[in-house]
Amino acid sequence: MKEENKDKIEIDLILPDPIIMEEGNKDKRKRDLLLPISILISSLIIAGAWIYTSSNSRIGQRSGLGQANLSETLFPSDGVKLPVKWGNLGEQLIKSGAIDPQKFEALYQNRGGLSDESKKLLYDNTGNLKITAENSGVILNLLWAFGLANKNPILEEGPMMDQRYGGAGGFASTGGWTIAQGDAMTHYSKHAFITLTEDQQKLVEKVSQNIYRPCCDNPTFFPDCNHGMAMLGLLELMVSQGASESEMYNAALVVNSYWFPDQYNNIAKFLESKNIDWKKTSPEKLLGSGMSSASSYQQISSQLAPTTQSSGGGGCGVDAGGGGGGQQQPVGCAP
Repeated sequence: MKEENKDKIEIDLILPDPIIMEEGNKDKRKRDLLLPISILISSLIIAGAWIYTSSNSRIGQRSGLGQANLSETLFPSDGVKLPVKWGNLGEQLIKSGAIDPQKFEALYQNRGGLSDESKKLLYDNTGNLKITAENSGVILNLLWAFGLANKNPILEEGPMMDQRYGGAGGFASTGGWTIAQGDAMTHYSKHAFITLTEDQQKLVEKVSQNIYRPCCDNPTFFPDCNHGMAMLGLLELMVSQGASESEMYNAALVVNSYWFPDQYNNIAKFLESKNIDWKKTSPEKLLGSGMSSASSYQQISSQLAPTTQSSGGGGCGVDAGGGGGGQQQPVGCAP
């Protein structure tokens, strides 16, 4: 038996539902895109959005981590430099009004303020993005603003615009973005920060349909929460700078792991229990609906010991709240 087939067979034994495990099943993907839970998101947003500033510094505090080397493999303590330049996009986002810098900085006042490195991302011209446990929340918010505001057909013609959901303005990724100048929808797909070629756009659409997040059952192609919108922004930025498909998946897995440390720690432990090496499993497979969607993650987590089950990843809104040590339940995205 070839090694590449071993992973599929063993995972199928644990997750026998072909709808969950068949990443290529287009009918299932279509159902995911049209999940009625998006309507619930809207009502939660109206009830009161909150802004995500937890920098995931709790990585070292959460229980059920397992071996230290596993944690270091998933989210290195020194961070990871991503193969994408941020440049002066922070300045552009401020100039366009997609980010109100006073509101942005106010989010972090109770946490000691923005670090010098984070201020550079917001105000200066910088090189490659580097994500760490400490700045992952800032990176999330910056990419969220970029993904929401940058003009792209996915936002204008994709499932976000399905009238069954009442338009694009009621999702966590839109109604939850409360730190722009004016209403978030005045910036939705309105600013041409980068313009993709036809081939680049096709690649973003292809990859975005195969990258899920553990807070909901929708792919990045349906960016109805902050993580999806931020991931869309990352993919657009990467492809505009010549990134390959494999580089996009690799970077997306790194970023998702920092945004959802508990979930990916548990996914890695699940694979380990099946004698499957995380490092030898393709990022595309790890990010697909069979591993990273909320429903599949629930299947995985239900097979782990209670002490290793997670109570949730980062919230799906902008968080102005207090301490950074506790777990946060996703807002508006959990099924």
